[in-house]
Amino acid sequence: MNAVGLVAFALVGATKAIREEFDLFGVTVVGLATAFAGGATRDLLVGRVPLVLRSFGEISLALVGVALAVGAYVALDAADEHPATLVSDAIGLAAFATTGAIVATNAGVSGFGVITVATINAVGGGALADLLLGRQPFVLFDDFYASCAVIGGAAYWLSAGVGGHPRTAAAVCAGVTVCARLLAVSLDWHLPTAQRLGRRWRRR
Repeated sequence: MNAVGLVAFALVGATKAIREEFDLFGVTVVGLATAFAGGATRDLLVGRVPLVLRSFGEISLALVGVALAVGAYVALDAADEHPATLVSDAIGLAAFATTGAIVATNAGVSGFGVITVATINAVGGGALADLLLGRQPFVLFDDFYASCAVIGGAAYWLSAGVGGHPRTAAAVCAGVTVCARLLAVSLDWHLPTAQRLGRRWRRR
């Protein structure tokens, strides 16, 4: 799960930087930040040295994602909007939500902690990437993105809580997260804002 998330999120982050016309060094930095920020935060929360600092293999996987992003941009028009990029983002979100849920469960945190760590693991890298790109983190807006990780983390906790095998819980978390994200993209789901709720209330 972690390997899949690293490649997928490095690809997504690098694609965003390419769209903003960063040079190759900047593209690499944003890609690596997207891949590792969430996992590093996860590890610090559960009291262990971030995995990225313990294994060069992690860096290698993320660099593969960056290289794929550069190759896709050279070969495709509007690579950042290509279905493959959108699917990669959904897969990365699901993989990291699942990884976070597994690590949190093994650390013995509460159900709330499992969901929180799963969500931070899933969206932390994207939030840092947005800051590096000079914009507000999109997970704080009304896009149905972080909510997918919350749902996936809850699905893992519930599955494990009813006695499900850890692998079964992981599969449930990944499946629920990726399906929720793909449905959100295809059906244009958004969470309501206070402004929308206010306008609807005043119409009544």
